[in-house]
Amino acid sequence: MNVLNLYFSSTGNTEKVALRIQDTIQELGHQVKTIKITRKDTKVEILQYDFVFVGSGVYGQLPGQPLMGLFRALLQNYVRNGDIKPAAPRRPSAKTVVYCTYGGAHTGVNEAIPAVKYMGQLFDHLGYSIVAEWYIVGEYKTDNLRSHSITGRLGDIRDRPNAEDLRDVAEKVKGVLRM
Repeated sequence: MNVLNLYFSSTGNTEKVALRIQDTIQELGHQVKTIKITRKDTKVEILQYDFVFVGSGVYGQLPGQPLMGLFRALLQNYVRNGDIKPAAPRRPSAKTVVYCTYGGAHTGVNEAIPAVKYMGQLFDHLGYSIVAEWYIVGEYKTDNLRSHSITGRLGDIRDRPNAEDLRDVAEKVKGVLRM
């Protein structure tokens, strides 16, 4: 299986999850290419992968700007090349897991849902089956938001994602790769 593990992380929360995904995939004996997106001109050819994990933190209900910029550029390229077709015919062996890390200080997981849906749209347009959407709690790390890790709707989320969250991610990876 040809697996891509694509992510953006500005605080390290999503990176922890992405690295756990990578390690679990490798433990299962699969090859994986892990790419941290830092710029929209990152070179990646999604269509050469059978299985894609894609994740980001949540920034104003959306994924990080570098990932959004990359997706806009890829979408334009795929439309121009004819890879995106009306009715988005399915690619039978192409699967995607879309995930995010979020703090949800105001409305909980509802703040994260638009980010995951946004990321999933590129893959849905390309005919990938979205086999899972994951929402993983992550603490606020910047000085101006750190207090939200205690006072937000989710309660005390300091040190998340923690070891238990990452064990859960590993189990989810094992489950989706067995599908």
